[in-house]
Amino acid sequence: MEVDAGDDGRIRTGTLGTATAHAFTAVVGAGILALPWSVAQLGWILGSFVLVTFAIITYYTAILLCDCYRTPDPLTGRRNYTYIDAVRSLLGPRNELICGVLQYTLLWGTMIGYTVTTATSVATAKRITCFHAKGHAAHCGVSGNLYMLVFGALQIILSQCPNLEKVSILSAVASLTSLAYSSIALCLSIAKLASNREFKGSLMVAMGDNSKVTDAASTKTWHVFQALGNVALAYTFSQLLLEIQDTLKPHPPENKVMKKVTMYAIGGTTLFYLSLGCLGYAAFGNDIPGNILAGFYEPFWLVDIANLSVVIHLVGAYQVFGQPIFAINEKLLASKYPTSSFATTYTLRLPYMNKFGFSFSLSRLLLRTFFVILTTAVAMMLPFFNAILGLLGAVSFWPLTVYFPLSMYMKQANIKRGSSRWVSFQALSLVCGIVTLISGLGSVAGMLESLKKAKLFHINL
Repeated sequence: MEVDAGDDGRIRTGTLGTATAHAFTAVVGAGILALPWSVAQLGWILGSFVLVTFAIITYYTAILLCDCYRTPDPLTGRRNYTYIDAVRSLLGPRNELICGVLQYTLLWGTMIGYTVTTATSVATAKRITCFHAKGHAAHCGVSGNLYMLVFGALQIILSQCPNLEKVSILSAVASLTSLAYSSIALCLSIAKLASNREFKGSLMVAMGDNSKVTDAASTKTWHVFQALGNVALAYTFSQLLLEIQDTLKPHPPENKVMKKVTMYAIGGTTLFYLSLGCLGYAAFGNDIPGNILAGFYEPFWLVDIANLSVVIHLVGAYQVFGQPIFAINEKLLASKYPTSSFATTYTLRLPYMNKFGFSFSLSRLLLRTFFVILTTAVAMMLPFFNAILGLLGAVSFWPLTVYFPLSMYMKQANIKRGSSRWVSFQALSLVCGIVTLISGLGSVAGMLESLKKAKLFHINL
């Protein structure tokens, strides 16, 4: 393997392929399973328009962000290793603090959502197998708590991987499995649509969930707002873009490679989103479940494979979102206590196999374990799917996907205040800020509604 040390002395081995795998893992997540429900709330016209519009906005701001990896020159400037480093370098310490709170809240929230979704997928697979054996009228209630605990235990082990570069294999597997369950959900939707022999749904905003057209107008409004948050989450990618870009070899230039990665990731996922979102809505109409896989029972083996693929994908995706959190915590600890044995890295060598060893530090071993346990405990207290997804998307979309990338690029490119480009950037930021606000309100309303029925540490499907 060719080794290429960067201008900072660090050896990076990332390529277009590995970065694309990371990007697909970050973009295609549990949110895709909620897109048919989101399209159902918005209707055919607005639903399709929102999916395409969010894709265009995310792609545009992401390619601008690629040029902020190095400052002040995007080709030869000083590296910004993380998203927060870029914000500090270009926008100052005050914005750095705001960005840090938002970014790491989103990353942690996504890890919580992935824990819930994993338990939901395993429990759904077990329930479908029960229905197949005993009939659809059988009582097949399943508890998801055990699966959350098992998932958390697995993540404790995987969290000991040193950094994002070391989980490239997990990202590759996660990308393939995300393609698998998305394809299965799409094929099942097409099959159901063919058996229905009609396109269900409405052109305009849906009149209510599960054909309950007498639902209160306020509930319909909240669902529309929540659907916007779900779509926003489906395109969440920018907060990990620079971390992924930092894994790339210095030649060819990182920003040029990362722009290709962005095009492949956003373009490919948008095609899937449109296909699954629209065809899933056409198959179920306003009776669409929040997680589309929950609407299928046969063939049970294929649905079980899809749910298993979701689990495998989220095992890898969890680490893609968790590694930046682990890294910043350990960096802060090492800078504050540089001589402490707690932060010292030790290596255990296997007998007669000196080339192989396990590197660890007490900080990595204890702090990462504690963080995963805390994440699992919180997930067990928040067992609702769509509301969590919508809130995460609402919180992150405007500040992390639009505002900070546009602001950093304007600083980097010296775009003058009052110029036509400055005005267009401000207009785009304002519109996206409004969308974030209303989708956040809808998601909070959804969570409050779910809390009325939820019990702490109790998730039954």
